Amino acid sequence: MFAKRAVFYLTFFIIMKYALCVEYDGTPYCGWQKLSHSPSVQQEVEKALSKVANHSVEVICAGRTDSGVHGIGQVIHFESDALRDNKAWLLGGNTNLPFNIGFQWVKGVADDFHARFSALDRRYRYIILNRKVRPSLLHERVTWFHSLLDEDKMQQAANYLIGERDFSSFRASGCQARHARREIKEITISRNGDYLFIDICANAFLYHMVRNIVGSLFDVGMGIKSPEWFAELLAIEDRTQAGVTAPACGLYFVSVSYPEKYQIPEKNQPPEFLL
Repeated sequence: MFAKRAVFYLTFFIIMKYALCVEYDGTPYCGWQKLSHSPSVQQEVEKALSKVANHSVEVICAGRTDSGVHGIGQVIHFESDALRDNKAWLLGGNTNLPFNIGFQWVKGVADDFHARFSALDRRYRYIILNRKVRPSLLHERVTWFHSLLDEDKMQQAANYLIGERDFSSFRASGCQARHARREIKEITISRNGDYLFIDICANAFLYHMVRNIVGSLFDVGMGIKSPEWFAELLAIEDRTQAGVTAPACGLYFVSVSYPEKYQIPEKNQPPEFLL
């Protein structure tokens, strides 16, 4: 009888690790990271999961996003000894989340999986509405830029960023990373009517790195700077010589890729409402 009880308690207290995909509208939040003075996405996610687990849950994300930045493929991991199946975590979590945050999928993962440190790369999309008149329906969903931008020249400039580089010129002053070397694996700029899309994939990003790159691309797109200016910016490694920081509202955290052994679903599709 004692042995049966021992087996029961051991089974009950097995700690499981889960990966989960979060989609969110970042407009009303101070960003992903939990802060004491302002609402955050992390705070809402942990609150919802804690209700499902019936104990306090802490989560780790693949990449923290700034205030106003949106996410459609943010990956997190968390641990729990609560006996819940994947459907319970997904549906129960969504029931307890505000309308502007949602879970997309959840799955059990190996103990060595880490949402941040196991990631191979992250992918962002920046969306610009490039027309004379401001948006109404897409307010806070895209960045409005009224001057006509030359996407071909912007692509020429962006090509200088591909590879492993020191991105100090695109690193915000508050960045806490140990160094500024990152590898941009892909950066493409495309247009669909009045919409400009900047898709960028890197092994990791510095604080405000994408938005600082986009702000500098604005100068090239308007003809204020030449595409070769980007080569100069990389060489001088000086943030004060680059362009402005582009608004947060046009930026989307699209997806994270992981080693195949973890079998993590990857959300390859960028924001669909503009395609």
